[in-house]
Amino acid sequence: MVIEKYVHLAMLGLVWVFLLSGCSGYGKLRPHAREGMRVGVEELKENWSDYIIHYAEGYGGKPAAIMFDPKEGNKTLVCKKWIKVDDKETLLELLEWIQQSVRYTPRLWRILGPDDEFYGYMLSTRDHVVMKVIGDNTMYVYDLDPPHSGGP
Repeated sequence: MVIEKYVHLAMLGLVWVFLLSGCSGYGKLRPHAREGMRVGVEELKENWSDYIIHYAEGYGGKPAAIMFDPKEGNKTLVCKKWIKVDDKETLLELLEWIQQSVRYTPRLWRILGPDDEFYGYMLSTRDHVVMKVIGDNTMYVYDLDPPHSGGP
């Protein structure tokens, strides 16, 4: 009976170790507090050529998120279905659409790795995006799920 108790405790401990180590490779979004930080939406707009920019479509084909991956630095964001932005005019249109969103309020986020390493910025109407580190300095940003329509 005593041995069974210790076996169960050991198994529970192993499950916790696997859960904690499995979650350690995921990225996270943290609110970007403008105060005391030098980058805001206006600075991203002005210095757009310093970033590799992608956006994800949301409800009605409008942008749900815009991702800014700094060209300088050793961290890289990669994605599959996100659409690359190659010119300032397109970026300005996207920013106008997302900032005038009636249904969802966009927020500027910092994209961080598991150990709080900085990867980039995201302006998004979502507060959760799944991201996973896939190499020493590379994080994969998964496609956004379509928003729920409110029906079953």
